[in-house]
Amino acid sequence: MTAMDLAALEHRLTELETRLAFQEHTLAEMSDALAASRAETARNGELLRRALDDLKQSRGDFFADPSSEPPPPHY
Repeated sequence: MTAMDLAALEHRLTELETRLAFQEHTLAEMSDALAASRAETARNGELLRRALDDLKQSRGDFFADPSSEPPPPHY
């Protein structure tokens, strides 16, 4: 191999290493973004579950059976 061929190969290798480093960095950023999205989805799911539980509780209070309530204080 001539010196020119070695220089071309070294340039190609450097270019490939640069591209690989960029792809690894991008993949790490995407992984972090996915983890953050999953955590946010889990938090939102928990908030929704709590809101539904509160709604069920308040609906139950609103439509409670009148016979199960204590008599008013004037009786």
